[in-house]
Amino acid sequence: MTRLAKLVLLAVALFALAQLVPFRVKNHPVVSEPNWDSARTKQLFAAACADCHSNQTRPRWYEKVAPVSWWINHHVEDGRAALNVSECGRGREGGHEGPETVREGSMPPSYYTWFGLHPDAKLTATERQQLADGLTATARLGCTK
Repeated sequence: MTRLAKLVLLAVALFALAQLVPFRVKNHPVVSEPNWDSARTKQLFAAACADCHSNQTRPRWYEKVAPVSWWINHHVEDGRAALNVSECGRGREGGHEGPETVREGSMPPSYYTWFGLHPDAKLTATERQQLADGLTATARLGCTK
């Protein structure tokens, strides 16, 4: 067996073993939601933010394959810790920093739409402003139980 064949076999074995490490996104039950100021805000949030900031993440097939699944799981856990609309009222940001991160363009992160992925999350300047304004208004309305 050649050296290259051994390396390929080792890489395949390591890849297969990596699939046994169970770091995948888990969707917990929705505890409470914001009182959305409008259907448009909820729609924009669902398109651009919900995969990381709610318990309703919709992972794509490739996001379930290690090691990508590990990175996605970590990213979603961080996002939910900062703001999770499925557990309204919890999180570091509590909904107050979200509008500013949307306005300045750091959310959703640019890599979220790389290679045409998540095309609905690619917001225009107008949509970005609508979402930021809607998030500000929604934060004032509180949560439903």
